[in-house]
Amino acid sequence: MSETEEIPSFLQKPRRVVRKFLARPQHEGNGAIVRRSIGRYELKYFDPFLVLDEFSVATPAGFPDHPHRGFETVTYMLEGAIKHEDFEGHVGMLKTGDLQWMTAGRGIVHSEMPVGSGISKGLQLWINLQSNNKMIEPKYQEMKREEILTASTTDINVRVIASEAMGVLSPVYTRTPTMYLDFTLKPSAHLRQPINPTWNSFAYILQGEGIFGTEKSDPVGPHNLLLLGHGDGIDVWNKSIRPLRFVLVGGEPLGEPVAQFGPFVMNNDEEIDQTINDFNLCINGFEKAKHWRSTELMGS
Repeated sequence: MSETEEIPSFLQKPRRVVRKFLARPQHEGNGAIVRRSIGRYELKYFDPFLVLDEFSVATPAGFPDHPHRGFETVTYMLEGAIKHEDFEGHVGMLKTGDLQWMTAGRGIVHSEMPVGSGISKGLQLWINLQSNNKMIEPKYQEMKREEILTASTTDINVRVIASEAMGVLSPVYTRTPTMYLDFTLKPSAHLRQPINPTWNSFAYILQGEGIFGTEKSDPVGPHNLLLLGHGDGIDVWNKSIRPLRFVLVGGEPLGEPVAQFGPFVMNNDEEIDQTINDFNLCINGFEKAKHWRSTELMGS
């Protein structure tokens, strides 16, 4: 952890909150509960972001064997543990504070299942890929809690998952340029965080209440997604008596057409039809799906 300067002196054009969504619980996977804020009917797509889920799951529920193509999934554990395995033989455990940045590319079939007796909670973000990256080979970037770089001031702490904050640069490579920051503000703290002016951005509140954009705005509490307007950064105040925790996410818009069918995201309907055919026939990236089952399903 590094101690840094307090906050930048000014923003030329601070971003304001333009829309607010309360993420309500819904069922997903096999008995899991998610609060979906991006990817629901009011907000189908926020370029380049396809889905944002805050998930809560306990055994025997979970997300058993399922495919993806054409985008990236970013899983960030808030509590508990999830076991991940795929048809390439990649097996791993994500525990509290751990990160997995998975590029599905041309195709992955995997499972994500909770481990232990408690409830496992986290965030999963789907990030779209440019058309020329949709059929690349699958890749993983994984970081344990202690490997994620942090920075702090007297009253602000940030975990720098992707991009940069307070002079600290994350080593995570983002094919679609992305910022992903986990902030905690003590009571009375004021944060001023620069954001690339050409990117779309949002905040999602995890704990506490915060004031975003302008100091006269109403406080916003947990499970709310705040879409931010244009500008070169954001001001956030914690005027409550409890800590405020939220993630701040931004990304470069792709400006490409989006065709989606469940876990498949391409650029047009013909590519979706081809993807469904590839998956059903276990070809063009899905060859190993023909004989693979996760240990969870093998044992059932």
